[in-house]
Amino acid sequence: MSIDFMIVIFLIGFIGSFISGMVGIGGSIIKYPMLLYIPVMLGYTAFSAHEVSGISAIQVFFATLAGVWAYRGSGYLNKALIIYMGSAILVGSFIGGYGSTLISETAINIVYAVLATIAVIMMFAPKKGLDDMKAEDVRFNKWLAAGLAFIVGIAAGIVGAAGAFILVPIMLVVLKIPTRMTIATSLAITFISSIGATVGKIATDQVLYGPAAVMIVASLLAAPLGAKVGQKANTKVLQWILSLLILGTAIKIWLDIL
Repeated sequence: MSIDFMIVIFLIGFIGSFISGMVGIGGSIIKYPMLLYIPVMLGYTAFSAHEVSGISAIQVFFATLAGVWAYRGSGYLNKALIIYMGSAILVGSFIGGYGSTLISETAINIVYAVLATIAVIMMFAPKKGLDDMKAEDVRFNKWLAAGLAFIVGIAAGIVGAAGAFILVPIMLVVLKIPTRMTIATSLAITFISSIGATVGKIATDQVLYGPAAVMIVASLLAAPLGAKVGQKANTKVLQWILSLLILGTAIKIWLDIL
């Protein structure tokens, strides 16, 4: 792998991980298309979809870990949410991962597209007064949180993604969690859900370790920086960035289906 190719991969990882840390998602919705198309556009050897998903899985694991580390001591990590939603999404993602062999590729894409569309609608729903709430005053229905995370986990396991871009709107709109707490906590939940995907990709030899190592270094540098910016940024700006990312994902999935 040439130095200039390593720099390209590093920049892709850095940009994706910075946004990941800032808005509380794994970042694969940004890095997956970048890894698939940018190297080819610049004249480098193309990665296959399996190779990209393997690199992305490893990268999401480290980006979310670094993002959570940056939020430690901030008061925004809700331990109860992490335990209930994290354990449920982990179980769901394992079930979805195994069950995906029984479902056609078109059906998988439709499931994901519908979930992404619902997520977009939820992101644009009014969320008045949430961000004025103190951390100690946050209350949520634990079994509803676990049930919804379990469903997202199954869908995410089926399509091989962490599912954070669906979890975030659920936490904001359904569970009424303040924006900054949602961002920090979703990073922790996404980290948990990425463990299964990472183990699966390594076990099935779908990881190119050279590019993955470059992406990991980029993640460890950029995700904490993004998290620091996210802690200081206007919550409305963060919500708009999230909304546009989710909208772009939904449009791309529907275009692939149609």
